[in-house]
Amino acid sequence: MTPRQVLEMARKAGVEFVDCRFMDFPGLWQHTTYPFSELNEQAFKVGFGFDGSLLRGWQAINESDMLIVPVADTARLDPFFDRPTLSVICDIKDPVTRKEYSRDPRSIARKAEAYLKTTGIADRACFGPEMEFFVFDNACYDQTINEAICRVDSAEGIWNRGRRAPDNLGYQVRQREGYFPCPPMDTMSNLRSEMVTVMQQLGIPVEGHHHEVATGGQGEVDLRYQDLVRMADTCMYYKYVVKNVAARFGRVATFMPKPLFDDNGSGMHTHFSLWKGDKPLMAGRHYAGLSQVGLYAIGGILRHAPSLLALTNPTTNSYKRLVPGYEAPTRLVYSSRNRSAAIRIPVYQDNPKTKRIEFRCPDGMANPYLAFAAMTMAAIDGIAHKIDPGDPLDKDLNALDADEFAALPSTPRSLEQALTALEADHDYLLAGNVFTEDVIRYWIKYKRENEIQPLDMRPHPWEFCMYFDG
Repeated sequence: MTPRQVLEMARKAGVEFVDCRFMDFPGLWQHTTYPFSELNEQAFKVGFGFDGSLLRGWQAINESDMLIVPVADTARLDPFFDRPTLSVICDIKDPVTRKEYSRDPRSIARKAEAYLKTTGIADRACFGPEMEFFVFDNACYDQTINEAICRVDSAEGIWNRGRRAPDNLGYQVRQREGYFPCPPMDTMSNLRSEMVTVMQQLGIPVEGHHHEVATGGQGEVDLRYQDLVRMADTCMYYKYVVKNVAARFGRVATFMPKPLFDDNGSGMHTHFSLWKGDKPLMAGRHYAGLSQVGLYAIGGILRHAPSLLALTNPTTNSYKRLVPGYEAPTRLVYSSRNRSAAIRIPVYQDNPKTKRIEFRCPDGMANPYLAFAAMTMAAIDGIAHKIDPGDPLDKDLNALDADEFAALPSTPRSLEQALTALEADHDYLLAGNVFTEDVIRYWIKYKRENEIQPLDMRPHPWEFCMYFDG
């Protein structure tokens, strides 16, 4: 939509407020709200002023003035506010130079799209993320000087099977058996259908929804693939809908990768393809129906995966999901139809337009603008430098003997290891000035100082189980 079309649509809908959304550096949506009378065609060019020093990872206080500029094509009638409200995603710009702000994640994604076109390799990178999440009945967590607590609950959680209460019907989901059971065992079907309904009202193309593998309310809504920036925008609306619909039902949704011990975590398996106009570039006559371009793209992603995971798996909790023995991959290999490999080549249809690769490592805590941009840059590097991905491994990796399994290249075991890899390997991200040295350095600094170090300083409840009686 154009700014004029947005304004006309909003007036017809009786909109009273405009809610401007933008992404902070670590990956949370922020918003500020204006009366609709403040929005005009000029506002889509000059934007609104705000204090950039109060956002995580952004400006110093002596250079805090920033601009938030609405992007007309992202405007949607918001389904959750009491008063009629138009929500719109915004770009961030410097008020002096009028240039896009280098630490604005959406700006980085836009630069990745633009750089891809300049390479001549392709003009579109398409993404189809499978964003998994948990919906719990309630959650509580805190840590003080002398106490640590974290507790989540779900009526369908296996831990409630022995609960003596009139409302316990005994239909709890067994661990790792949550994939596709019908109601009444799947207690979340109506809730997920409501999520899909709201997403469709927002113009989000949805392919389906289902319960996921874990006990305790794990679910997934599948999205139809879209171009890089548009899909990153969609991911943010997706998370917004999931969380708010859950709240409407008196529940709480989380995209935390591993909230439950000893069961599957939540990933964001990301389907990726390259196109030139209407021509799909991933299909060919090589392994699993891939083109040489597709194989080189795999080579780039696997080569850079340890550093890539600092952006696609950006939390300390991410690496509690990436452990052997679960569905999440820990070995950096590729294979056809194989969900234990880091990259899977789906073979559902013999159709060039559906040929793609699936990077199975990412999780839903990733900032989608940064994650999709980084994946694109790794694929471009693989294609430009003709990086051979090696031979595929068409085996159940979890069934390999210990020595064979250990010999395979592996994902980082911690966020610290991923950040160290990013320090050593990030030139591929700097091509075309898509990412900058400042962005990379600050990402590493922020993660270490605000996430790794605070966790390292705190005693863990399991440490008491191991050491208190020593």
